[in-house]
Amino acid sequence: MALLKATKRTELGSRNARRLRGKGEIPGVIYGHGEEVVSITLPEHDVEMAVLRGKRLLEVQIGQKKENVLVKEVQYDTFGQEILHIDLARVSLDERVEVTVPIVLRGIPAGAAEGGVLQQAAAKVTVECVVTAIPDEIRISVAEMKVGNLRHMKDLPLPEGTRLLSDPEAVVCSVSFVAEVEVAGPAEAVAAAEPEVIGEKKEEEEEKEEAKEAEERPEKKE
Repeated sequence: MALLKATKRTELGSRNARRLRGKGEIPGVIYGHGEEVVSITLPEHDVEMAVLRGKRLLEVQIGQKKENVLVKEVQYDTFGQEILHIDLARVSLDERVEVTVPIVLRGIPAGAAEGGVLQQAAAKVTVECVVTAIPDEIRISVAEMKVGNLRHMKDLPLPEGTRLLSDPEAVVCSVSFVAEVEVAGPAEAVAAAEPEVIGEKKEEEEEKEEAKEAEERPEKKE
C-alpha cells in the first residue's frame, strides 16, 4: 500500500487551490467513518504516480497520524491532463466497498474471420469486494465469440469474494456485421449539395402573383 504524506490545509477557496497547484501541491479532502472532514494537500508527483498506477487503497500520514483511505474521486482540468483535486474516504482494511473497475477484452473473436466486428458496449463494471482485494481490472476472453454472440455482465470472471453490482443482463460486448452505409448517386449528391436560393424563389413567386393579378384585372375600356 502506497504511503502519501499530507499537510492540513487551512486556507480554502479556488484562488488558494490554484496557488497550491502552482507550488506542486494537490488539494484534497479526507472524510468518512463519522469523523471530521479534513482538508489536506498532497505532493502532486505522489498523487499522479498513485493514480497512474491505478492505486485505489492508500495510506495517508498527517503529522504522526496514519489513515487508510480509498480514492473516491479525482478531478481533472478541462483537458483531462492535470489533477485539480482528490477526494479520499476513510476505510478499514476488513471493510467491503463498492468500486467501479475497468473491463478489458482479450483476444480476437472467431467471428472476425467471417467479417464480424467486435464492439464493446460497457467499459466498466461496478462490484463489491474487500477493500484490500480491489481488482485493477476485469479481463474477459472474446476468442470464442462468433457473429451474433454477446457477452453480458454476468459472464465476467470475477475474483473470489467479489460480488457483481451492475445489471447482470447488461451487454459488455458483441460481434456483428457492420451495416454498409448507402451512398447516394451522383445526381442525388449534386441535388443535395445545391443550396436553396431564397431570393430566387421569392422572385419566382412574385412573378407568378403578378401574372395572376394581370389575368384577373379587368381590361380597360377605350
